[in-house]
Amino acid sequence: MELLANDLSIHEQFHDIALFRDALARLMSMCTAAQRFDREVRCNRMLVNARPAPDMSMQQAIGSLPINERRAAMAWLTRAGPFWDDMRRHGADDWLECRGDIVTDSAVGEAAFRMLHGIECGLVSFTPSGWDFTPVEVVWRREAEKLEDRCAKVDNWWDAGALEDMLRKAAPPPTSWNELRQASANRFENLTFAKDCFEPLDGVPFAGSSAMRLLVLLDLLNRLAGAFDTDGGRTAEGQRIYRDYFTGDKALFSDSSDTEKRDFREKLTFLHPDSPGKPLFCPWHGKESHKTLRLHFSWPMQAGEPVYVVYAGPKITKR
Repeated sequence: MELLANDLSIHEQFHDIALFRDALARLMSMCTAAQRFDREVRCNRMLVNARPAPDMSMQQAIGSLPINERRAAMAWLTRAGPFWDDMRRHGADDWLECRGDIVTDSAVGEAAFRMLHGIECGLVSFTPSGWDFTPVEVVWRREAEKLEDRCAKVDNWWDAGALEDMLRKAAPPPTSWNELRQASANRFENLTFAKDCFEPLDGVPFAGSSAMRLLVLLDLLNRLAGAFDTDGGRTAEGQRIYRDYFTGDKALFSDSSDTEKRDFREKLTFLHPDSPGKPLFCPWHGKESHKTLRLHFSWPMQAGEPVYVVYAGPKITKR
């Protein structure tokens, strides 16, 4: 699970510097708890400009803290991050709403948008604030696109102990491409992996966020592969997955273009996992943006037929 610091939970509520200091200590303890489980709490680069009190900026408030606390907080807010807006998913024109308020351009909106696109994501909030509740329900209004609104329920933590309990129960993220390979083989019963599927990743520097995105893609593919009814048609859940993740300009999965199919046909053709002498053309792929990785698989899906995942690695059709 990805964790984002809730910038909306700083809203000029700290009229006493001691209260702010305690709240910041609680938030930093949650950052420390996440790190113990190989995760990071990502903040927005603009969080440093928030106002803990009506007459005090974040920098002024932090400046009054003891030097060790001040250095740790300012490093996180201004230099080290990590920053979620470096890999922002939603756009300024996406209408995201929570309890009647627009939350576009906030961590709340970003976390919901990631959830709606198959990325497990939660919030970490300052307390006391107006955000000491969970889950946080966010509606993605899509009237302008003449599409149905969608709703995400985002888990929210404001206590380090509760966050640590969740992280302890959650499956640990992979720390290498080999662990990704092992996790994939054990987790996705509806997918058949080619023996050399993950070999193209061997020359790519490992990135935990990229590995997690590949697991998200594989989970969606696995769920779609299992979403057939007794008549061989897609279930309602399968239709939803297909509509939300396989169609539209921002789809996580898509077919290669006609030009790519022509120019890269040989590279997009793989040995059939069950019949090595037989070619298998796989232009359909899932997309990971941080390392520009791709996940190629057989298409179309048919009830009772294997879904072959034949390639995980750098984009094949890069010019």
